[in-house]
Amino acid sequence: MTNTLTVAEIKRRGMAAIEDGLRRGPVHIVKRNKLAAVVLSEEEYQRLAQGRAPRGADGLTALQWLLAQPPAGARTKEDIDAELAAGRDW
Repeated sequence: MTNTLTVAEIKRRGMAAIEDGLRRGPVHIVKRNKLAAVVLSEEEYQRLAQGRAPRGADGLTALQWLLAQPPAGARTKEDIDAELAAGRDW
C-alpha cells in the first residue's frame, strides 16, 4: 500500500496532505500503525454510492431471497403472540 497518510501528518499538513494523496487515488489513513480509514474523492464516492446492491450467485439481493422463501412453520401470528405473552407473565 503506497498511498497512506499518518494521523500525525494530517495534523501537521491538514487538508493539503489529503488533497495531495487523493491525486494518486484513495488515501489510507494510519493511526497507531494500524489502518484506520480510507478517504475517497467525491467522484469515487458517488460512483460507489450509485452502484447496485450486492447480489448473490442467483442474482437476488439478500432481502429479495428472504421474501421469496415459503413459510417454514405452521404457527399463526396469534399462536406466536400468545406464546410471547405467556412467557412474559412470569
